[in-house]
Amino acid sequence: MRFSVPIKEGSMSLAIVHSRAQVGVEAPAVTVEVHLANGLPALTLVGLPEAAVKESKDRVRSAIINSGFQFPARRITLNLAPADLPKDGGRFDLAIALGLLAASVQVPMLAIEEVEFLGELALSGAVRPVRGVLPAALAARQAGRVLVVPRANAEEACLASGLKVIAVEHLLEVVAHFNGHTPLEPFTSNGLLLANKPYPDLSEVQGQVAAKRALLIAAAGAHNLLLSGPPGTGKTLLASRLPGLLPPLSEAEALEVAAIQSVASLMPLRHWPQRPFRQPHHSASGPALVGGSSKPQPGEITLAHHGVLFLDELPEFDRKVLEVLREPLESGHIVIARARDRVRFPARFQLVAAMNPCPCGYLGEPSGRCRCTPEQIQRYRNKLSGPLLDRIDLHLTVAREATALNPTAQPGGDTASAARLVAQARERQQQRQGCANAFLDLPGLRQHCRLAPADEAWLETACERLTLSLRAAHRLLKVARTLADLEQAPGITREHLAEALQYRPSNA
Repeated sequence: MRFSVPIKEGSMSLAIVHSRAQVGVEAPAVTVEVHLANGLPALTLVGLPEAAVKESKDRVRSAIINSGFQFPARRITLNLAPADLPKDGGRFDLAIALGLLAASVQVPMLAIEEVEFLGELALSGAVRPVRGVLPAALAARQAGRVLVVPRANAEEACLASGLKVIAVEHLLEVVAHFNGHTPLEPFTSNGLLLANKPYPDLSEVQGQVAAKRALLIAAAGAHNLLLSGPPGTGKTLLASRLPGLLPPLSEAEALEVAAIQSVASLMPLRHWPQRPFRQPHHSASGPALVGGSSKPQPGEITLAHHGVLFLDELPEFDRKVLEVLREPLESGHIVIARARDRVRFPARFQLVAAMNPCPCGYLGEPSGRCRCTPEQIQRYRNKLSGPLLDRIDLHLTVAREATALNPTAQPGGDTASAARLVAQARERQQQRQGCANAFLDLPGLRQHCRLAPADEAWLETACERLTLSLRAAHRLLKVARTLADLEQAPGITREHLAEALQYRPSNA
C-alpha cells in the first residue's frame, strides 16, 4: 500500500519531532527540527551529528521515495537539538523522515506533537531495531508521550509499564497511522521476557559447611567475598550459587538492570528480572572490566549492577586492571572521562573472587604436593594489593573435602532455606536503615552498629593486634551487624564480633 500526497505550495515549512539520544544509560531528549526554504534543492544536517547520523539523510531520502511519498525538492535544513549533545547511530532516521513528511504536509503536525520516534530506516522504508530503547522508553513515560519503536524493540519498550507503545515495521504503517487511514493499536507485551531460569541449588555443593556459612553471610549483608583454596574444592561452584540466595530485584532495580543490558545490546532479555551473574576471564582488559572505548560503553562491573561479579583466578588478572575496582567498590558507580564525553555508569555489584593459595595451588595440602618456594608464594600473593583486599569483607580458606560420589543431602542446606534466612535479614536491614549492611555510610555505622563499652575496647585491642586498618575495622563491624541480623538479635554481641574477626586476615 502506497500513499502519494502532493506538497502544497506556500504551506507550513517548519516541523518539530521528538526523539532520544543515548548517553551511557541515560536517554536525553533530542528535538529534530526540519525547515523547508525556497532555493536550490539541498539538505543540510546540523547539531553535532556523528558519521552514522550524517548518512541518515541518504537513507531517509531513499526510504521516503521507495515508500511512495514525495521528497521535498526545496532547501532543507535539519537541526538536531541540543547542538552540543553528540548524536550517533541510526536511531534518528524515523524522526527525521516524519519531520520531512510533516514539514511538507504529508503528515499532520498535530498528530505527532506528543509522540517520540526511534528507529533506523532501510532504503526500502522498513524500520530496523536500535539499541538502548528501554532508557528511552522510561524517559518517554516520564515525559508523558507516546513512543513509536521498531516492532523488534516493542517488547523491550513495554517493560516501562504505563507507557503507550506503537510498534511499526515500515514507514508506510507510520504514515497511515498518523494520517488516520489505518490506525495501529498500542502494542501489548506477551510476557516472553518474564521466563526466569532456575538458579543452581546450594545443596549440590558437597560439604563445605564453613564456606556455605560465609556465602549466607555475604548474601544477607551484600558483602564482598574472597575464597582461597586448592583446585577442585568447589570455589566456582559456591560462587555460582550466590545469586540464588539474594532477594528478588525490586521493580526499580530490575528496570536499571534491563536498561544497562539494553544499552549493551544484550536484548532481548532471556531471564528477566533476575540478578546478573558476570564471570569475565582473567585475560580481560581494563576497559572490558570497567567500560570504555572512544564512545564509553558499560563494562563488566556495570553489567553486574545489582548482581554478582565473579573473578576466578584473581591473581591472574593484571594488577592494573584489578586496581580500577577500588573506587567502584566504595562508590557504587564508575565515571569514564574522554575528550568529548564524561559518562557515569552505575556499578553497585557484589564481588566474589576465588584464588589458589600458591602458584601450583596445593599449599597446605597434607599430601605435600606443593613445591613452591617462599619467594614464589610471596610474589604470587603480591599481585593483589592491600587496598583491594581491604575492600573485601569476608576472606575464607576453602579446604578439600573427602571424596563422596553419592553424598547424603544435608537438611536445610538448599538454596530455598538459605534464601529465606537472607530475605528475613535483608528485610530487617531495610526497615532499620534503608539499605544492606555493606552499604552503610559512616553516620549509619555509628547509629546502627553500636557496641557495649567492654566489647568496643575488646575490638580495638583485636584490631591493633591484627594491624587492621580503620576501613577493615568498619567492614568488620558491618559483618558483625549482618551476623546479628541473621540471628534476629537486637544488637551486636562479642560472639558476633569474634565470628566476624575470623573472616579478616591479619595485615589486611
